[in-house]
Amino acid sequence: MTSLHIHTALLRHPQLSVALDKQVLLKMENTQPAGSFKLRGIGLLCQRAVADGASHLVCPSGGNAGFAAAFAGAALDIKTTIVVPETTAAQVCQRIRDIGAEVIVHGSVWDEANQLALQLCEQPGSVYIPPFDHPDIWDGNATMIDEAAQQARQLGVEFDVVICSVGGGGLMSGVLSGLHRNGLSHIPLIAVETEGAASLNAAVRAGELVSLPAITSIATTLGAKCVAPECFAWTQRHEVYSVVVSDAQAVAATLAFADDMRTLVEPACGAALAVAYQKLPVLAPFERPLIVICGGIGVSLASLADWKGRFGL
Repeated sequence: MTSLHIHTALLRHPQLSVALDKQVLLKMENTQPAGSFKLRGIGLLCQRAVADGASHLVCPSGGNAGFAAAFAGAALDIKTTIVVPETTAAQVCQRIRDIGAEVIVHGSVWDEANQLALQLCEQPGSVYIPPFDHPDIWDGNATMIDEAAQQARQLGVEFDVVICSVGGGGLMSGVLSGLHRNGLSHIPLIAVETEGAASLNAAVRAGELVSLPAITSIATTLGAKCVAPECFAWTQRHEVYSVVVSDAQAVAATLAFADDMRTLVEPACGAALAVAYQKLPVLAPFERPLIVICGGIGVSLASLADWKGRFGL
């Protein structure tokens, strides 16, 4: 089975490496054809579903997973419906429609969109494509660590910590699966969320899964009110540092990253970058951090300018 995702570059961040006196590495998942890492896991899940006889793919999504599912559906020539909550930007909905998928806007939050998606999947041949909570998704997302481990060896640099943003936990679960299957289970993970969308942090502090009353962060693609059980379970068997940054810190990081690397990413991705740009204490013990540049389609020059003004940056 030929994968729908591409191999992405592993780059050194020159400015942050100097500023932090560390070797800062970037896994450039924003360059995936669907704009984010989501194509790895979502693409694999869609391929396996179609191979098993699916005739209709249904994905509830805040944006990026839906775009990845739509991209996969187009590549596989299969009907695809994306159900998004009202918080999803109109331009994101249009981008999904532009590549051939049906978009249904339903509910004020992802959880309500998810309920409609589950109902649609009661039709014969329709298969539910979750945005983060499925073993095939974690398996596909783990391929970025397969690549990064090999690329780092070729560069002669061994990363000693991985930093990634956390929404529902599909990326985190994939990264950790990838570390373990590459003999790198000793490498810690810094899992980053924004205030108002920090369901993993709430679970870690409570010692059990927690459902947030609402999502209030502008990083709407991190907006799962409760992380996947597998994501929380990983915190019990791997060294995970749960970190929460403000929306302003996440946006400041996206602006700095745009200047430094000439690349636009969502605040959801800026959350992970903020650990380095803000020189947070959690990073101090490490010398060679690998930051997953998860990307995201919900960003533009106009939105960056709006966020910059909103937070007075």
